[in-house]
Amino acid sequence: MAETEIEGGAHLKGLDEDLMQMVLDTVDQIRKRLLTRETILEFDKNDIFPEEIIRTMLGPDIGLHLLFIPEEYGGMGGGARDSCALVRVISGICLGVSTAFFAIQLGADPILVGGTEEQKQKWLGAISSGETLVAYAVTEAEAGSNLAALKTKAEPVMDDAGQVTGYKINGSKQFISTGGYADFITLLAKTPEGPTFFVVEKGAEGFVQGRGEEKHGLHASNTSPLSFTDVLVPVENLIGGIPGQGLKQAGKVFGYTRLMVAAMAIGAGEAALNIVIPYAKERIQFGSPISEKQGYTHKLVVPNAVRMEAAVAYMEEVGLRCDSGEEGLDVEGSIAKLFATETANKTAEDAIQALGGYGYICEYEVEKIKRDVKVTCIYEGTSEIQQNIISTFRWKKTRKTKGAFYKDMALEMEELDAEMGDIGCRYYGLSAGGLNELIGVVHENRLTRKQFVMFALADLMTLVEVGVSFARKAFALTKEGSPDAEKIRAMNRIFANEVAEFAAGSIRKILMGTGQFDNSFKTGFMEKISYDQLSGSCENIINDMDQVADILFAR
Repeated sequence: MAETEIEGGAHLKGLDEDLMQMVLDTVDQIRKRLLTRETILEFDKNDIFPEEIIRTMLGPDIGLHLLFIPEEYGGMGGGARDSCALVRVISGICLGVSTAFFAIQLGADPILVGGTEEQKQKWLGAISSGETLVAYAVTEAEAGSNLAALKTKAEPVMDDAGQVTGYKINGSKQFISTGGYADFITLLAKTPEGPTFFVVEKGAEGFVQGRGEEKHGLHASNTSPLSFTDVLVPVENLIGGIPGQGLKQAGKVFGYTRLMVAAMAIGAGEAALNIVIPYAKERIQFGSPISEKQGYTHKLVVPNAVRMEAAVAYMEEVGLRCDSGEEGLDVEGSIAKLFATETANKTAEDAIQALGGYGYICEYEVEKIKRDVKVTCIYEGTSEIQQNIISTFRWKKTRKTKGAFYKDMALEMEELDAEMGDIGCRYYGLSAGGLNELIGVVHENRLTRKQFVMFALADLMTLVEVGVSFARKAFALTKEGSPDAEKIRAMNRIFANEVAEFAAGSIRKILMGTGQFDNSFKTGFMEKISYDQLSGSCENIINDMDQVADILFAR
């Protein structure tokens, strides 16, 4: 079943719990049979793209990719939460393998959101059959995240009656996941009417799938350049049948695809923690396990575990909103991606440090995870692109709502704090209120022209929104009596301290660093936002970290 009825008669997209668990159990069997630790290390060492294994995962006996294909085209009709869960668990095994899997989903997206019914039947049906690898061909050497700067051209070809019968494509694409092995690609090229998606099949004359790139990490995935020299594509392969719709079609899935990248990063980050935590319980230093030493737990593990849980909470919330039918979640997708990928990257780096010399050795896997996970901060839009998106659109949202957007979050946190005072809501609320006022100051003083200021705002916006989501999860788990509630409450107090300290630092940096405000203004602003109260967020923070360490390391 691909939909569940929820309150008010609406329908929530997604598989039922039992069916989704069967899918995840299948992945576990694949890990034991096809993707063992030794096999994964061999792929990494020898730069092996496991085409046969990927095709087996798509084959009729397994068919994992059917999760994201609608039922009417032969799939299971899973939702965003289902796709996140699947991508997350595969990424915990190997981020290279999950990249190949994700490439199929990404390549199918233009057809899903923009294809005609006939195109969906044909191409989604081909994917459902399990015999087709797909790639998403958008990025160019000089047009990464700026899709409007495309140089690949698709010139119309006409018959004697002046009717368009096809398009002749010339140009190149760069950094295409699974590009060297794909049976067909969804290609974005510029027509006279504007950017347009086409389906281009392997073997088309003039279409060259280049040799795989030698990469810093992600050795189990294929990343290839593609070139097009007078490649003739029939008009039937123009996705949607109307040229010039490509950017609109791409924009429809950014929130969703960036959420998937967040899930990939979370899976990799969790894999690093799952190596570090057992190691610490066994490694004896100076007479006791390092899991009992705050220099290890409170510096290298607890902060990352807290941020990973916060990333999961936000991903789950945005996934639920997607499955509820909410649209226009592009900024939320950017927030999910920015926070999860940067968090996972730091988690993997600290995992190397946590294992000492062993962390630098391939056998212990964490150095591989670090090399792999870094790419999640880059593809589907770099972290800096996400910061630009978040700050620009949240600034506009704040102005449009006359401050209600973040003010409402602050009020929500005040109400939760009144009901449940031990989950950090007070400091999330203070930070949201301070952010709201700071946006106004930045706007009124034309500081939006300073990119460094906007990036600082983006990071604070991200932390505040993730924190609010994390608090909601703690509240809900406590209300339902979940055994995880105590851990998530303590983690929230730790994360609320991080948010409050970052808010204080950002406010100070913008007001003082720009040199545009006199002491009287700065003093008045600090009083208005109750700046001095932010410092109270560190109350009992070391004890909270002790509590989380006790839970993580089963001390």
